Amino acid sequence: MSEIEFGVWAPVHGPRAAAHDPQEPYDASWVHNRDAIVEADALGYDATLVAQHTVNPHFSDRDQIEAWTASAALAGLTRRIEIITAIKPALYHPVVLAKMALQIEEISGGRFAINLINAWNRAEFEKAGIPFLDHDDRYAYGREWLSIVERLTRGETVSHRGEHFTIEDYKLSPAGRFRARPRIYLGGESEPARALAAEHSDVWFINGQPLASVEALIADLRARPRAGAPLRFGLSAFVIARETEAEAQAEHRRLIALAEKDKPAKAVQKANTDPKVVMFQTMARQQAFVGTNGGTAAGLVGSYDQIAERISAFHRAGVGLFMLQFQPLRAEQRRFAEEIFPRLGKTPAAAPSQRLSEAR
Repeated sequence: MSEIEFGVWAPVHGPRAAAHDPQEPYDASWVHNRDAIVEADALGYDATLVAQHTVNPHFSDRDQIEAWTASAALAGLTRRIEIITAIKPALYHPVVLAKMALQIEEISGGRFAINLINAWNRAEFEKAGIPFLDHDDRYAYGREWLSIVERLTRGETVSHRGEHFTIEDYKLSPAGRFRARPRIYLGGESEPARALAAEHSDVWFINGQPLASVEALIADLRARPRAGAPLRFGLSAFVIARETEAEAQAEHRRLIALAEKDKPAKAVQKANTDPKVVMFQTMARQQAFVGTNGGTAAGLVGSYDQIAERISAFHRAGVGLFMLQFQPLRAEQRRFAEEIFPRLGKTPAAAPSQRLSEAR
């Protein structure tokens, strides 16, 4: 069984649980993203996920980090953490994106990864005059797009004639200096997403949900035909860890109450969301939770020992990477490193204060 790895979501559009939390004022600035991820790197987290949005999907008048330029900067400021950057294929030609990916791979010294996602925010496309294809058509487009990017990032000379792209004798360099290519992550739980993940990704991201549901999803993907190395699995989860379960549940209730203030923003998000996106269908069936991409529905709310035990159970089921959300982010990612890492045989790394000083 693979070693347990932990990642943290970058705060690209502010807090993940509630936008009106006095303990974490709304902040999606570059400085906040930089400091949070440099600190995560110093603490020993293994990965960060930088979600891609051109405009803030919740509050149209608030800040939104641009994922790819920010990731390039993070690559130069960090030492060991894997930088996983999301991409909506319709926004970038595969040749351009592959070149960007290879450049960040070069800057990071072989620590970069692509997270291909099927866009859900209709307004982000339509307001820019970009066609927003039907759900399954978006995956067909993404499959062709990824087949080109994957070959280009290997340094192959690519000629391609397909439904969406025509490419003649194209080769990018440098490539393959650190490994065969950047790692490929894929999310989504629809049938087209599962098929694409089984065939063409290295790691499949699962949205936060109970253990039994995660076990069933992993079993389904493992049963599918696949060439090459076995598929690995990641799980998104919002963590609330405290000395006692009662304290953790009280904090959960606090965040749920604060999230009520975000209902107008959530209504806008729902109106802009493609109803065929399975993630939102799954989340609608969950009981009260906070966080995005399933959040606390994964059940990582409890005492330090309970959290460690639940993570171990997910790991036994096949989850190798836990992509975590916290609020307030920096205080809670430190708490997790100090309290949960040792319970799972992982030692927090060097003092983050020194690394933050170097980054500035």
